[in-house]
Amino acid sequence: MPLDRAYRDCRRIAATHGRTYFLATRLLEPERRPAVHALYAFARLVDDIVDASDAPERAAESTARLDRIEHELRARLVDAPIEAVDGREARVLLAVSDTIRRYSIAAEHFWVFLDSMRMDIPGGPQYRDRYASMAELNEYMRGSAAAIGLQLLPVLGTVVPTADAEPAAAALGEAFQLTNFLRDIAEDLDRGRVYLPADELAAFGVDAELLFHCRESGRTDPRVRRALAHLIAINRGIYRRAIPGIDLLAPRVRPAIRTAATLYGGILDEIERADYAVFTRRAVVPQHRRLRVAAREFVAASPLRN
Repeated sequence: MPLDRAYRDCRRIAATHGRTYFLATRLLEPERRPAVHALYAFARLVDDIVDASDAPERAAESTARLDRIEHELRARLVDAPIEAVDGREARVLLAVSDTIRRYSIAAEHFWVFLDSMRMDIPGGPQYRDRYASMAELNEYMRGSAAAIGLQLLPVLGTVVPTADAEPAAAALGEAFQLTNFLRDIAEDLDRGRVYLPADELAAFGVDAELLFHCRESGRTDPRVRRALAHLIAINRGIYRRAIPGIDLLAPRVRPAIRTAATLYGGILDEIERADYAVFTRRAVVPQHRRLRVAAREFVAASPLRN
């Protein structure tokens, strides 16, 4: 069946590229997993297109591909005729459109996500490679991160009205995204991007020029170290706002989301443990720790599976 194959492709994408999320997803009920894989695969598909746009000759092509993806997804959601094409992109769209329908996910969360992704395409009308303030960065993360949490919420299920759980779900998406920005500073600098808010950096005497110098020298300037410590504290504050929302989710999915939150928060610990050496290494939670956290939550989830 084409739909079965589409979901299998999404599972492979999640297993290959999203190790933390995939491990956490293993704690979900089997019937929920394909939808989570589909949502992850859609986000990954778009992210790969945006990353390819860093080559100047690919920017226009990437913009056109995002426009085509949005057009096709909109068409699938209203049963409009679409071009019968095969390939990974078509299968991901088939799976994610089925997920959106099956769980009644608001399509707006996908359009907001795509709008934020367009902000990452060089030369595009919405392109941004710097953010002056946390407020500006939050606006970007509303689409790039909060929207992901809101997409997932109907799949996970809640014990309260969905709207009551949305603020915490959005906050958790933002917490994950800011962790990514702190972990991936070097990769983003290599693309000419700085996702850390300029006003927060400036309070410690840090600007983009100093960050690029740290990347070139491979050394973390003391001023940057202090700025990163400050931003990690902000990041942990977002996690603290988000974590209570896990108790608003359906009981059987809480261990999986708690695992993801614990493991992602652990990346901040690894940055600190490495003395903020983010310009020469990518902070990763060791596999033995990932497995230990997952095992603990699996045991906690066991009574809920009976």
